[in-house]
Amino acid sequence: MMNFSEVFKQSNQLCKVSPDGKYLATCVQYRLVVRDVSTLQILQLYTCLDQISHMEWSSDSLFILCAMYKRGIVQVWSLEQPDWHCKIDEGSIGLLSSRWSPDGRHILNTTEFHLRITVWSLCTKAVSYIKYPKVCQKGIDFSRDGCYMALAERRDCKDYVSVFVCDDWHLLRHFETETQDLAGLEWSPNGCVLAVWDSCLEYKVLTYSLDGRLLSIYSAYEWSLGVKSVTWSPSSQFLAIGSYDEKVRILNHITWKKMAQFEHLATINNPKAVVYKEVERRPAVGSDDLSLHNITIGATLFNTQSQYEICPPPVHIPVVKPDPERANPKIGVSALAFSSDSRYLATKNDNMSSAVWVWDMQKMTLEAVLEQTSAVRCFQWDPRHPRLALCTGNTKLYLWSPAGCVSVQVPTEGGFQVQSLNWHCSGDSLILLSKEQLCLCYMDSDQEDK
Repeated sequence: MMNFSEVFKQSNQLCKVSPDGKYLATCVQYRLVVRDVSTLQILQLYTCLDQISHMEWSSDSLFILCAMYKRGIVQVWSLEQPDWHCKIDEGSIGLLSSRWSPDGRHILNTTEFHLRITVWSLCTKAVSYIKYPKVCQKGIDFSRDGCYMALAERRDCKDYVSVFVCDDWHLLRHFETETQDLAGLEWSPNGCVLAVWDSCLEYKVLTYSLDGRLLSIYSAYEWSLGVKSVTWSPSSQFLAIGSYDEKVRILNHITWKKMAQFEHLATINNPKAVVYKEVERRPAVGSDDLSLHNITIGATLFNTQSQYEICPPPVHIPVVKPDPERANPKIGVSALAFSSDSRYLATKNDNMSSAVWVWDMQKMTLEAVLEQTSAVRCFQWDPRHPRLALCTGNTKLYLWSPAGCVSVQVPTEGGFQVQSLNWHCSGDSLILLSKEQLCLCYMDSDQEDK
């Protein structure tokens, strides 16, 4: 059904496929390794000045940015001209984050104490500055077409949003937002609407048009911890809001009113929702199994095997009560992801950390729940098909599609514990990351519809 590559080293989970899908860049401490995705042969090897803390491809897959935040240094490498090299030193004011602009020819550095964002041009070496950026969950976002940048700002104890035109960084719009403490902003995929949300202390989600007009204000409740996660559907039709009250609310793009509410109930009674429960079994080892062949595959023979069983309702999902004294209580919906066709929404409710919920966006109902034996670390949709991959920090990869669920053992020596995963843009393979290694999982093309 699927094949796995050999295992390679990586540091800090820094491993990214180029936007064109041809190359795989991996950081190993202070080295940057670029491989051909199809053969996994090393094409380029670059050496940075220090351990790399962040790495990112330019949009055209020609350059790679490596940031060393402790040193305040960014190094840029060229794939076509390996001898060309650019170094940006922010010096003693420190570096908090570094990222590409959508054109792949400018670098935006946010400096410590949030004094400013510095925009460096690779072509002209020109430098421009943007003042008052706000420290928050998601304070900067580019429209999907790369034309506009929205930036959250804080000055005189008020929140503002500035919209810049990316080709020459001129200010298009500047407006005050009706937030107490703006936590994040995100463009709709079609670039028509900017969603802005308040910190968890005040439940408020606002939508603005490109020219800064307030389109809507949504608040589900007051006097309690509010918004925890926000995401747009790829179609731009739905805005999903995950909250500390363990619910997801779906706003529609015509009236911006709530059109559905999804509750993560500890007892599932819905007969139409399929609940897949992961069941572990240690394989029985008989004398026949100890043939020479099986001894050579050693590690995999004695691993726990797991499979999914379908549970009839009612099903009780394990709930962990959060510590009320802790600052960020482990409760509420922290992760939301739409399938590429906007048909399904996958969610995770933090006090039921071993479950992933899949909702059908056409019927607005619960489609499936995957109850794992351990807490879910990461889940991601296949970019081409309605197929969800997830991992729980053990040696397995899990896949859900409308056709069913499967648990797959990663067959590496010594046990490869999957901490996170990323789909290749083609949907044909997955990059699996453990603490210090990576491997590729290739999907069988006959299985594409499964």
